[in-house]
Amino acid sequence: MTIACFKPKWMDEEIEMLHESALKVFRDWEAHDEKWRENGMLDREAWLEAGEMGFLCASMPEEYGGAGGDFRHEAALIYAQSEANQAGFGGFLHSGIVAPYILHHGTEAQKQAWLPKMATGELIGAIAMTEPGTGSDLQNIKTYAVKDGDDYIINGSKTFITNGQLGNLIIVACKTDRSLGAKGVSLIVVETDNAPGFERGKKLKKLGMASQDTSELFFNNMRVPQANLLGTVEGLGFAQLMQELPQERLIVALAAIGAMKLALDLTIDYTKERTAFGKPVWSFQNTRFKLAECNSHYIASSALCDAAIEALVENKLTVQHAALIKYWVTEKQCIVMDECVQLFGGYGYMMEYPIARLYADARVQKIYGGTNEIMKELASRFM
Repeated sequence: MTIACFKPKWMDEEIEMLHESALKVFRDWEAHDEKWRENGMLDREAWLEAGEMGFLCASMPEEYGGAGGDFRHEAALIYAQSEANQAGFGGFLHSGIVAPYILHHGTEAQKQAWLPKMATGELIGAIAMTEPGTGSDLQNIKTYAVKDGDDYIINGSKTFITNGQLGNLIIVACKTDRSLGAKGVSLIVVETDNAPGFERGKKLKKLGMASQDTSELFFNNMRVPQANLLGTVEGLGFAQLMQELPQERLIVALAAIGAMKLALDLTIDYTKERTAFGKPVWSFQNTRFKLAECNSHYIASSALCDAAIEALVENKLTVQHAALIKYWVTEKQCIVMDECVQLFGGYGYMMEYPIARLYADARVQKIYGGTNEIMKELASRFM
């Protein structure tokens, strides 16, 4: 069965058609799941297919190769991806996080050079912020860039980078002035194909998201043209990061919504088919009560995110509200996944069952995009 929820006002007929089309394609990808999980990443062909279908850079203007939509279109695609249990596909970061940095902060030449190729999947975007010794404390990053002629020379390392193995257009947060703290941070866009001084580390083995190519990245005297500074002024990187983080955090919450919906659908079907003591597991009051509680978490989280989508489209989503939404929804996601695994019993602990993968994939949601503890700290500053 399919859990019903109120159709949001932001999802008009066109966006609903996009969601249904994407959901079908992403579900078809299930045939490749085992191979992708073993390889630790999707095939590049999947990215090219997503580009051909119009699932990449849907919110980018048509003049830069995008579909000319807005964040509602990105939200529909995120819902479709997570409802199809394709957590390994980094399209949400590529389209909803990396591309907006370039659109909002890049020069006209940068937009023309990079966004059209991102829309086709020829370029795969990543953003490199986290370092081995620095997570949410971005003002203390150690990676640095110094000028040399017309170039920057970048040195440092990054870790836990989504799209780290396939990404060939990487926004690197680094210090262009190591004496200024946050005011010395700049964002430099690195094109990695055949780039001397750039090295990828191994694909990192994670608790969940087995098909997501999360990696370490190393920059050893890597030369990058000064024209690749995002924008035209050094030292704006921290401000640029802060401006874009609310959308990133909402994206994390949206991924939770689709995953909760799938988990509930799977668990309701399973409990109605599985028998214990001669009758369906669904017939026990505890089962129905637990799933009713989970459904309430899903409905409330969906309503919260729907309101946030509308606020973001109107440029009204605040830093504190995005932080609280990311915290609250991902906490509910993990509660729902735990309850659903419990109702599956021993089978819920087997990785061949989608519910086990949903459970494993959910845990990182409370960590990346800023830990939930950081989210509460941020929100408390506005109280």
